[in-house]
Amino acid sequence: MNLLQTVGSPFVSTGEGKPYSGASEKAGLMRQDGGETEEKTAPSSLGAHEDARALVQLIQCTQCSCPFRVPVTLPCGNTLCRTCLPSPFEREHISYPDLPGRRQAISCPFRSCGAEHPLSDCNIDVVLTKLMSSIAEVIAKHASVSESTAAQSELDTIWDEGISLPEKVALQEAVRGRLVTTYLLAAEGKLLRDQDVGYLPPAVTSDEERALDVDVLSDLLEATHREVDCQVCYNLMLDPVTTSCGHTLCRNCLARVLDHSQHCPVCRRGLAIPPSLHGQSSNKTLVQILNGLCSEAVSARAEAVALEETGGQGGLNVPLFVCTLGFPNQPTFLRIFEPRYRLMLRRCVEGNKEFGMLMYNRYLEPQGDLGPVHFYHYGIMLRIVHSQMLADGTSLIETRGIYRFRVKAHDVLDGYAVGSVERLEDVSLTEEERLEAIETSLPPVAEDDVAGRITRMSTQQLLAVGQDFIRRMQARSANWLQQRVLDIHGLPPDDAAMFPYWFASVLPISDEEKYKLMGTTTVRQRLKITASWIRRIESQRWYQSNSCRIL
Repeated sequence: MNLLQTVGSPFVSTGEGKPYSGASEKAGLMRQDGGETEEKTAPSSLGAHEDARALVQLIQCTQCSCPFRVPVTLPCGNTLCRTCLPSPFEREHISYPDLPGRRQAISCPFRSCGAEHPLSDCNIDVVLTKLMSSIAEVIAKHASVSESTAAQSELDTIWDEGISLPEKVALQEAVRGRLVTTYLLAAEGKLLRDQDVGYLPPAVTSDEERALDVDVLSDLLEATHREVDCQVCYNLMLDPVTTSCGHTLCRNCLARVLDHSQHCPVCRRGLAIPPSLHGQSSNKTLVQILNGLCSEAVSARAEAVALEETGGQGGLNVPLFVCTLGFPNQPTFLRIFEPRYRLMLRRCVEGNKEFGMLMYNRYLEPQGDLGPVHFYHYGIMLRIVHSQMLADGTSLIETRGIYRFRVKAHDVLDGYAVGSVERLEDVSLTEEERLEAIETSLPPVAEDDVAGRITRMSTQQLLAVGQDFIRRMQARSANWLQQRVLDIHGLPPDDAAMFPYWFASVLPISDEEKYKLMGTTTVRQRLKITASWIRRIESQRWYQSNSCRIL
C-alpha cells in the first residue's frame, strides 16, 4: 500500500471512510457572493477514525498544503496562509476612495475567483488563527503523550532502519492514531492537500487505536468550541462572514450590526460593505470546518434561526409595518430607515417578499378583540416589486397591494410587530346581487336625504357617480389628477370592484376616511362610501376651485 498517492479527482478518498469534497458536500449552509443559501441535504459530521484524512484536509492551505499558518481570509471567502499571499502590485486609475491600503492589490490565486483584492482587505483571520492555535495545542499534547509510551520507544529504535515509509506510518498510526499522524505529516510538508494516505486496513485496526482518534477529536471539539462562537449573539456561528478587518460573525448578526453602524463591533474599524451584505461571500474554510466537526449543531442552529426569522410558532409569522394605508392592486412607495424595519425588510426580501402594512392608530381607538392597540386592525398585504438600498442603509421600495386582512393576534419580534392575520374576502356575487336588489327596492326618500338616496342607487349608478366626478375634475385640471399621478396609479378602472381603491389612492382626503374601505366585504358598500365622499366634496366651497382639502 502506497503511503502517498495523488488523487485525480477533487474528492479525497479516505480509505474505509466516505469521500469528502472540501467545499461542495459539506457547505450546505453557506452563501456564495452574498446570494441565496444553497439548498442541500444536511451534512453529517466526519468520523474521528475513518475520516481522519478528510478532517486534516479541512485545515490545509490550498497553496502550501501545510495546516494554516497565520491564515488570511480574502474577500472572496477563500483562505490561505499569509506567507502564501501573492506579491502585491500598484493599482492604476483608482481615485476613490484614495486610501493608502487600497492603492496596492493582489490577484486572487484561487481559480474560482481570480479577482483583484485590495491589500487592505486581506488581513489576518482572527477566528481561524485562534482555531489553528487551539488545534496545534491539542495535537502537540497527544503527540507528547504517545512519545512516552513503550511502543513509541520501539518505534524510535527502528525508525532509522531500512523499512519502507508506509510501514513506518503504520507503526505511527498504531501509537498515535490516524488524526495525529496525518496532521503531523501535513505539518512536516510531507502530505499534499490533494493526496491520499494509506492507512491500516480495518481488519487489523484495534479498538484501542480507534479510541485514540476519538479522544483526539473530543479534545479538539472542546478546545475549539469557544473560538467559533459569534461575538454578537454568543451562539455557534451560522453562515460566518469575515470582515476586511479579520473578524468573523454570523451573517445575520453582521447585517443587524450594519443596520445601526458601519463599524466592526469588535474593533470599531469602518466597514465599507453594504448593510445587506450583498456580494459578501461566506468564510468557506470556517463553514467547512463547522460542517465537518459539528454538522448536527450547525443544523440545529439553522433550524432555530429559521424559526426565529419566521416569527416563531403559533402562527405569528406575518411581519407588520405600522405606517399608512395601502389598497389592493395599488402601488405603495416606502422609505425604510429604522433599523428594526431594515431587518424586517431584509427578511421579507429573502423570504416570500410579502409583509403586512397597517395604519397607525394615533388615538388608540379600540380594535375589536385586540383592544386599544397602536394600529388599526385592518391592513393590506404588500408584495415587494422593487427595492433599492442606498449607501446609508436606507431602502426605497416599491410595493403593490395584494389583499386586505384583519389582525387576529400580534406580538413583537426584534422591535417590529408580527401577527396572525385573517384574509378579508368579499361576499359572493350572489350575495352582492341580493343586497343590491334589497336596497334598490326600498321606498323613495326625501331630496335632502343624501345617504338614503345613495343607498337606493344601483351599483352601476354608484360607479357612474365616481367616474363622472373624475371627468369633471380632470376638465378643471385638478392638481391631484395630474399626469404624474396617473402615471403611477393608472387611469380610472372600469371595474366596480377596483374603482374605490384607485379613487382612495389618488383623492387627497384624510386616511381616517379612506380607512372606512378596509373593513368592507361588498363592492356596493365601497362604492357607497366613495359616493358619499363625492357628495360631501360637492357641498363644500373648495369644489368651485381647482384645489382640494382634507375632509
